[in-house]
Amino acid sequence: MTPSIVFDFDGTLALGHGPVLAFARAIADQAGTDYLARVDAGLAAYDAGSTDHRDGYDIVTQLAKADGVSAEALQNAYNVSRESLGTDAGSVGTMDDLDGFLKTIGTTARLVLATNAPETGVDRVLEAWGVTDLFDEKHFTVGKPDGLGALVSRLLADGPVLSIGDIAINDLLPAHALGADTALVGATAQTSPMTATMRGASLGALRSDIEAWVASAAAGTTPAA
Repeated sequence: MTPSIVFDFDGTLALGHGPVLAFARAIADQAGTDYLARVDAGLAAYDAGSTDHRDGYDIVTQLAKADGVSAEALQNAYNVSRESLGTDAGSVGTMDDLDGFLKTIGTTARLVLATNAPETGVDRVLEAWGVTDLFDEKHFTVGKPDGLGALVSRLLADGPVLSIGDIAINDLLPAHALGADTALVGATAQTSPMTATMRGASLGALRSDIEAWVASAAAGTTPAA
């Protein structure tokens, strides 16, 4: 029996609004007056937990759509922004000692990266963090929420699964429906009504809980809820 942990990328492993702001800048010339200022205000509200937006990308997208920006233009701007991921124009941070954390839990758990984002830029970021080879599997353009179900179902055949992410409907709901454990992180962790095995302001805040989950799952006992 091998437990598995499924990690989302943006907003879970990768922290900060750098890529989101790169997306906003790439579409700003097609949006309305003070678009970037409105994005900044939306991100501040999201960080404070006072908005229903799913994440920063949703804020950029919905404000642009309200200004009449087409879906095609938004997709093109998003693709441009992902090219800057991990550069000064799209910088991201991560939890302290990410490599040590992954090495610790990776001794007994399968570590899986599953993101809706394309591969562009992600490997550059993982390499900069020194964790590229610490993931057993990496899956891009997964198509969550629907696309997560098949992955979690396969992993559950080998043992317990913990799915971690910052967007409950994408990263947690499909896993929970299959009987997997879940961890909600980020700005919505304390306000989301969705059931989660554990929740915290960040991945780092849940480090000890996740390590305990892995130890329990590897020992064949029921992970604590």
